[in-house]
Amino acid sequence: MTTAKPLRVGMVGYAFMGAAHSHAWRTAPRFFDLPLQPELTAVAGRNAEGVRAAADKLGWESVETDWRRLIERDDIDLIDICTPGDTHAEIAIAALEAGKHVLCEKPLANTVAEAERMTLAAETAAKQGIMSMCGFSYRRTPALALAKRFVEQGRLGDIRHVRAQYLQDWLSDADAPMTWRLDKSKSGSGSLGDIGAHSIDAAQWVTGQNISGVSALLETFVTERPLAGEMVGLGGHGDISSDTPRGPVTVDDAAIFSAKFDGGAGATGTIGVFEATRYALGRKNAMRLEVNGTKGSLTFDFEDMNVLNFYDAAESPDAGFRRIFVTEPEHPYVGNWWPTGHGLGYEHGFTHQVVDLVGAIGEGRQPEPSFADALQVQRVLAAVESSAANSSQWQKV
Repeated sequence: MTTAKPLRVGMVGYAFMGAAHSHAWRTAPRFFDLPLQPELTAVAGRNAEGVRAAADKLGWESVETDWRRLIERDDIDLIDICTPGDTHAEIAIAALEAGKHVLCEKPLANTVAEAERMTLAAETAAKQGIMSMCGFSYRRTPALALAKRFVEQGRLGDIRHVRAQYLQDWLSDADAPMTWRLDKSKSGSGSLGDIGAHSIDAAQWVTGQNISGVSALLETFVTERPLAGEMVGLGGHGDISSDTPRGPVTVDDAAIFSAKFDGGAGATGTIGVFEATRYALGRKNAMRLEVNGTKGSLTFDFEDMNVLNFYDAAESPDAGFRRIFVTEPEHPYVGNWWPTGHGLGYEHGFTHQVVDLVGAIGEGRQPEPSFADALQVQRVLAAVESSAANSSQWQKV
């Protein structure tokens, strides 16, 4: 039995991300020694019947139908925000001002202005020991964390090129139904913010450099979709009968941009290319990153998430890339799981996210990525949209 002080969690939202976060809060203390003991105290959602069913299924002790009641409760220490982007700023700022720690899903907000207000609130709260973090969970994939370790160790030398893609196909059917992800007022942007934000964060985090300028293209392939139909996963099958109304798609379907990085500590001249789409037939969750340096290269693809490919220029030229199966105890996070060779899955990134967040709160230090880190990503997203709206003109971040 643990003697750690409890960390009582209140979660807002209970769909895709809510299920992933719930699994993480339940699982983390069972595989990692944490300074605080997470408790799934309450979950909030507007639909009373739906949130009650979710609480029973996902393991939450109680429910609220208004997130404000969640923040008012004395038995809640942390607010976990798993709702669409248009709600992030209001919930996060209210929680921080009420003295609650905050975990907020990505992207941080729908606009730079919202993200700036959230960051200011986070920095003010931090002075009182109240911590906040944005949920860029791919940072916690062991193979990608190993890639960052290699860069930090200097094994790639000076970084020259970054290539980042996030390719999915769940929206390829032109008659898939409308969802909140296709409504700019709720989501902020389409493929750009939904999945491209992950690529931006991963590229900046692994290289230790920030993107300083972009030239971009955005495209919307399907401009309207059925307002009714059967949801399957993130997409589904729209009702295409003649009397079914269709709604306008107000976000991008695909984003492509070139980028210049600021060089970071001791590095110069890094350039990058980025692509994000939910129309790449056959690609289910191909979150890819390739980094080329003066001493070596590495590649990662989440569809083969337990593998990091590494090329060392000091080896024989015909050696090619070395395939590293990232399941050894010395690899990031892996030592707390299964014996060597037994891979991890998507859900483990969220568990590691909880581990890092709870560890930071317990030690009284700022967890990463901070709201300020997420604000940098938000500024890149805004620069991409601005460039695309102005004939791909170069846009500083």
